[in-house]
Amino acid sequence: MVKYLLKKSYQRKNFREIEFDDLWNKDGVFTTMWIYSKPPKILFYKSHIDNLIKSLKAYKIYNKGIKSKILKLINENIDKTKSYNHLLRVALNKKTISISLRDRVKPKQKFGIRLVNYERVKPEYKNLKYKKILSYLSKINTSKEDIALCVKDKIFETGTSNLLFVKNNKIYSPKNQYYKGVNLKFYEKKFKIVKKNIYLKELNQYDEILLVGSGKGVVSTKYILDNHWRRRKSKVFYSLHKTFEKEFRKEKYILN
Repeated sequence: MVKYLLKKSYQRKNFREIEFDDLWNKDGVFTTMWIYSKPPKILFYKSHIDNLIKSLKAYKIYNKGIKSKILKLINENIDKTKSYNHLLRVALNKKTISISLRDRVKPKQKFGIRLVNYERVKPEYKNLKYKKILSYLSKINTSKEDIALCVKDKIFETGTSNLLFVKNNKIYSPKNQYYKGVNLKFYEKKFKIVKKNIYLKELNQYDEILLVGSGKGVVSTKYILDNHWRRRKSKVFYSLHKTFEKEFRKEKYILN
């Protein structure tokens, strides 16, 4: 069960507080950011907001000044004296903006993924059409597992993260039909990542399968349920993990 530290909603026309609505499955977009430390920092804040603005424009629900309004609401609701290790979600549709804080679940070392036959609605955007994914995630222990979304014998992303595949120390990611998250964009600047179709029948060619995302950082998959794939190496995982730790320790953005 998700444990919330904060749940608030506001009217976009005047930013007055209203009854909380998580906006799931409505026509809109969202982003999820890692807030941590004391005083609180938000990792890759600018990149998250830039992605959010891009999606708002694509859905034709962008309005001038929304970026500063979002920052104002975050500052009003974050306790600067508190130490955080949470996920901050900002969701918007045409009428409402909702913000929430929930515990950041630490993935277990023996982490697995389940293959499901499903593709998100407009997968290139972080939209709110997550009813089906949330129904899958509600049935598993998300500290131990995630679901991998597959269509027509190809694998694209998980319910919470992007996927990377490693073969002979070379890193690959799916070509398209998924949302390119902020953490994936970060790794693309640090490592050479080749785009290619990832077929289910070829999974055993890969030595490592990694999840990268705001909630998980980077996680090494140990096994795939209902599949013969098992992790053979961890070399690239340790390299990515070291790079990620270095980045969040030097993050300079502090709420004020």
